[in-house]
Amino acid sequence: MNIIFFGPPGVGKGTQGERLASEKGIQHMAMGDILRAAVRDGTEAGLKAKTFMDGGKLVPDEVVVAMIEDRIAADKNAGFLLDGFPRNVAQAKSLDAMLAKHGVAIDRIVFLDAPEQSLIDRLCGRLICRGCGFGFHRQYSPPQKSGYCDRCGGELYQRDDDREDVIAHRLEVYHEQTAPLLSYYQQRDGFTSLDASGEMDAVYAVLKQAVEN
Repeated sequence: MNIIFFGPPGVGKGTQGERLASEKGIQHMAMGDILRAAVRDGTEAGLKAKTFMDGGKLVPDEVVVAMIEDRIAADKNAGFLLDGFPRNVAQAKSLDAMLAKHGVAIDRIVFLDAPEQSLIDRLCGRLICRGCGFGFHRQYSPPQKSGYCDRCGGELYQRDDDREDVIAHRLEVYHEQTAPLLSYYQQRDGFTSLDASGEMDAVYAVLKQAVEN
């Protein structure tokens, strides 16, 4: 099964995507993880991306698509869940062209949404482990020991882009660039729109049912 998750920052794409991918036995392809892995492994696309990152520039869409293509081409039968890409219609079109080249189809496209204040509350409370990158939340999923990761014992920190002033800007960018994806995808077979503002397990149950149906 091949799935795309998209929606505003803080809606839970990463948390729900990781859980669903694990349960379905498919790759959870979060853009940040793909980028770091490609650079670490020294792939052709990763080396290209590194030149832009070292120069403080955004990685071009064609390089990002090439990194995704490397992962998909390695095992076309593995299945994947794309989380955080595409972020705009131009990227969606590039992704469509690349998948068509490999004869790969998207089975489900899931749009997760929530009220803006709920998104701000979620992002402001998010904590990330410096060691393994696992995420916690001060209110919804706090660590057992304050300030430390349950998985590896690493130090937890708040990302700079999870400050409230930065979050407001991220949401503005989302509305300008990512929201138009809704019009692009909503007529596709397999498209589902979900309210992700509820309790995490309840949202997951609805999400899982939508994907399986």
